[in-house]
Amino acid sequence: MSVTAIVGANWGDEGKGKMTDVLASEADFVVRFQGGNNAGHTIVNPWGSFALHLLPSGVFYPHVENVLGPGVAVNIPALLQELEELRRRGVAEPRLRVSDRAQIVLPVHVLLDRLEEERLGSRQFGSTRSGMAPFYADKALKVGLRIADLFDGDRIREAVERCLDLKNILLTHAYSTEPIDARAMTESLLQAGSAIEPYVRDTTALLQTAVREGRRIVLEGQLGALRDPDHGIHPYTTSSSTLAGYASVGAGIPPGAMTRIVAVTKAYASCVGAGPFVTELAEPAAGRLRERGGSAGEYGATTGRPRRVGWFDGPATRYGARLQGATEMALTNLDVLSAWGEIPICTAYRIGERVTIDFPPTGALNRAEPVWEQMEGWGTDITGVTTYDELPVAAQRYVERLEALIGVPIRFISVGPRREQIIVKPA
Repeated sequence: MSVTAIVGANWGDEGKGKMTDVLASEADFVVRFQGGNNAGHTIVNPWGSFALHLLPSGVFYPHVENVLGPGVAVNIPALLQELEELRRRGVAEPRLRVSDRAQIVLPVHVLLDRLEEERLGSRQFGSTRSGMAPFYADKALKVGLRIADLFDGDRIREAVERCLDLKNILLTHAYSTEPIDARAMTESLLQAGSAIEPYVRDTTALLQTAVREGRRIVLEGQLGALRDPDHGIHPYTTSSSTLAGYASVGAGIPPGAMTRIVAVTKAYASCVGAGPFVTELAEPAAGRLRERGGSAGEYGATTGRPRRVGWFDGPATRYGARLQGATEMALTNLDVLSAWGEIPICTAYRIGERVTIDFPPTGALNRAEPVWEQMEGWGTDITGVTTYDELPVAAQRYVERLEALIGVPIRFISVGPRREQIIVKPA
């Protein structure tokens, strides 16, 4: 396995958590390398159904070391709450390592995120209001706080005052709300430091050693390629790079260490949040697909919002897989389509008089219309299928057509929410 990255080919919500859970069974380390608790990975296992937001998806395996790398936005109360939820439901205490170089999501980041979305009203970006944009702004402005700062009383007091200088002006004058008290915030952070200290270590040194020793590492991405701030659907993106290319930065390992990149996509399309979505279904058809969408339906693991759903988007997925540098694909939720006699797929976009298979910038994407191809459905339950040859011929044709559109081999096919409901497609 060496170093494997598991990343999203689309808008996020592709089922990466399940794929990480599957591959974690053979891993020594599972590493989150970007993002925060602004999205979630749903995992179904013998303990039940879990929505993980910050915890890596290897926490259900006692042998796995689960790492939050320097690139992760760490909301400490949210992380501690997730750990407590595992304990409450009978899951053994995971082996968790939090980078001392990771930066902290502060309550003021969450507050500013919510206030700005409210100010924008109908022009808002569909933020999960988890504080990501203000957090990453502070990181770029060099006024953010690192985990290591929690253990240096003088340093953290100075850092908090510096961090709040401009924010309190914004809060009082732009948003007409009360300023944040620096002393109270400092005391709260010192308490948070005491709670998280047992998990903190130099994860960069840990993973560098693991790479040199040839240990098996899974790098777990959050969201998908179309939410990347540089290559995604601007401005409807997240605030950290969602690409496998960023994994070496966010985890702290050499760029050449990754030998395998698994890009995950659904057998149809879904997303949470605003922005153009070319194959989106209108109601009531969207509701029918949404309610069939996996163990909990198509609802955001973090927000609970109903996901927007549509048919498979070839240009978007091909673009996302190429951005990720995918060596192979994982196709999830194929079983959801079993109820349809005929299944449309989008093979290209029509933009004015032009037909293209390329994924355009946002302005053109807003004008794009899907070019459809109809595929025969299979009309039978496939959740008990364990090999590719057992799939109905129509389902195999559907998989192979998507593979041709993406241009990357599909290796894994998910036919249900549980970790054992994975088919490995022969090469």
